[in-house]
Formats: sequence, structure tokens, C-alpha cells
Amino acid sequence: MPTPTTHPTPIPRPRGRPPKVRDDCLGVREALLRHGLEVLTEKGFVAAGLDELLQRAGVPKGSFYHYFSSKEAYGLALIAHYADYFARKLARHFAPSERSPLQRLQAFVDDAQAGMAQYGYGRGCLIGNLGQEMGALPDAFRARLVGTLEDWQARLADNLREAQRVGELAPEADVEALAAYFWIGWEGAVLRTKLERRALPLQIFATQFLAGLPRPAAP
Repeated sequence: MPTPTTHPTPIPRPRGRPPKVRDDCLGVREALLRHGLEVLTEKGFVAAGLDELLQRAGVPKGSFYHYFSSKEAYGLALIAHYADYFARKLARHFAPSERSPLQRLQAFVDDAQAGMAQYGYGRGCLIGNLGQEMGALPDAFRARLVGTLEDWQARLADNLREAQRVGELAPEADVEALAAYFWIGWEGAVLRTKLERRALPLQIFATQFLAGLPRPAAP
């Protein structure tokens, strides 16, 4: 006697439209980081409530705690995410190209200015914003912020050494000190640009920094 053919019981399909998953291609964690950076570069960490961050990302609170144990852990992840993004930006700008090293620095400045203009100068630098808030932030943030700034300084110092090698910068110039000076002034210029909602502070700082660099002596 032949075995009767069995058919799987069909699974009923839910009625209505399927739920929309925001930023599905990025994943929940990536969406939280992406939209968190948007909020924190506008408002800062202390002023940004967790509910606002979750609403911007379209993520329920339960999903947030699946990826981050606390708002502090989230903040540390945002610093790491931003530091990685900015390090790649600097690597791209300072990579060998047809531009000279100091022209590469100017191109970075121009790109940063255009990026701020794109958002009406309403977004600043996450690292600078958090540095301004350090008195109200967990102490664990301090080492991450300092380490990020030191990484940026090292990348710029390498670019300035290349400027020395090609004869754009005096061989006796202290590239480490110049790189530190640039980022100290840069963060202040970004803050002032955000405050005034115009590019002039960035332009003044970059122009004066480049003009004040020690050049090789004339032969």
C-alpha cells in the first residue's frame, strides 16, 4: 500500500503590510551609531536624551540595551566610531597625490568647511563637543578623547614631515608642536564656526596657520 503523501501545514501570513525596518541595510547597532553621531554633533552628549536618540534611529529601547549596556557605553562606542571615520578621512587627504603636503592640508580644511556648510554649520566635531562637556561626562571618556586627538596630531605631523622632505617646510620646524597647535586651534575654530553659523572662523584659522609656517631659507 503506497504511503500517503503529506504536505506541510501552511504557515498563516500576517495580515496587513509588513513592518518597516528603518536602516535595515545598516543593522540596528550601525543605525544607533549613525544617528547618535548626528544628534551629538548638533547638541552634545549631556543635552541629548536617550529617548531622542532612539527616536532618531527608529530603534526601541529594548533593542538599544541589547547592544549597549548603558548610555556611557554608547558614548564610548560613538567616540570609537567617530575616531575611525575621521582617521580614514585624514588618511585619504594626506595620502600621496599630485598635491603637495601643504596643499593636502588645505584640501582637508576645504572639505571640512564644505561638510559644515552642508548642515548649515549646525554640526561640529564630536571630539571637540565632548571635550567641552568633560566636567559632566564619565571620566572614562577622557582617555578616549585625548587618544583620538593624539592620533590626529600624529597623522598631521607625518604630513608636515613630508612637507619638510619636499621643501615646503623648514627642516628645523618642530612638526610635533605644529601638529598639536593646529588641532588645538582647529577645535576652537570649529566651535566658533558652529556658534556664528558661518565659515569665517575656519577660514581665518587655516589661513593664519599656513601663513605662519616656517619656510625654508632662500638659497
